[in-house]
Amino acid sequence: MIYKFFANSQKTWQAMFEAISSARESIYLEVYIFQDDMVEFDFLTLLKEKAMSGIKVKIILDSFGSFGLSKKAISDIRESGAELLFLSYFLHRTHRKILAIDGKIAFIGGVNFHQSSSLWNDLVVRVRGKLVHSIIRSFAKTYIECGGKDPEIVLKSIKKNKVHKNKKEKRRVKDWLIEHSPVKNNYRLRKIYTTHISMAKENITLVTPYFMPRRWFMGLLHQAHLRGVNIHILVPETADHHFVDRVNYFYMNKLSRLGVDFFLGPQMNHAKIMMIDFKEAIVGSNNLDFLSFELNSEIGIFFNDRVAINRIANITNGWKRDSVLFDAKSYKMKWFDYIISPIFKIFSRIS
Repeated sequence: MIYKFFANSQKTWQAMFEAISSARESIYLEVYIFQDDMVEFDFLTLLKEKAMSGIKVKIILDSFGSFGLSKKAISDIRESGAELLFLSYFLHRTHRKILAIDGKIAFIGGVNFHQSSSLWNDLVVRVRGKLVHSIIRSFAKTYIECGGKDPEIVLKSIKKNKVHKNKKEKRRVKDWLIEHSPVKNNYRLRKIYTTHISMAKENITLVTPYFMPRRWFMGLLHQAHLRGVNIHILVPETADHHFVDRVNYFYMNKLSRLGVDFFLGPQMNHAKIMMIDFKEAIVGSNNLDFLSFELNSEIGIFFNDRVAINRIANITNGWKRDSVLFDAKSYKMKWFDYIISPIFKIFSRIS
């Protein structure tokens, strides 16, 4: 697998824009937030142009996350020949971020498409090679779930790829691509986080913009600390919503007293990373909250390649150097914390 990491929204958008511009056959996009307010990178116009040129353009958006997309934009892109579908459930969301071009390259990570995130740190990986086929198959499953009927894409969801020539290769791909879909009773994230945090011997590094762990997750971190594992969690000092800040600080205050170190970054950081002992890592779309673990569809890639791990470590270390260590002793509760803390205490006990 050939890969490259992009550590903020601007760099990711630039790489994605270039990839879409070079598309010759197909563009498959699945994303949580897609708005028609992009300034420098006008993805809406580019996708319309590509569809009008005869390229197959399939777009899946979450009905809640992309609620702000204008009716005119929806009408325009459909009239261009692109197929635009919305996933709509009462509680279940597609929080995944996938872009696949010509069956040759794909992007997985945390970046959405809205102007307000233009200055955010984030992490997206661009991959080439056999894993792209598995990513497209995953996209095809959501496509069918949304009512898509294109027989070529429907076939991709059930057809075994060349990458599955033997059992060993099939097992390898399964280990690398992480699909999580509670609506299909697939709670893979909890199993993966439980397994790997429980096996950690020296270091656990987590990056998340929204930190609202359930009791089982807090228990994993506490047990790891008791084993002597160093636990570093990177969270933005100020997130994109005031309520989220209060939630983050409530749990940081709670877990820092149990030995977990929190690093507060000066910029909004929307990345989603877990790294264990600098030997394996997950990069994807899931946050460390109940929505990702119990309600949302998510996707990620598992890495154990030394070069990839070093690159992820360099990115997280750079963010850490720019951060300040959260000090629970000097932290003063805000009036709002006293209101919401009883709710969170009850909530955290629900497994």
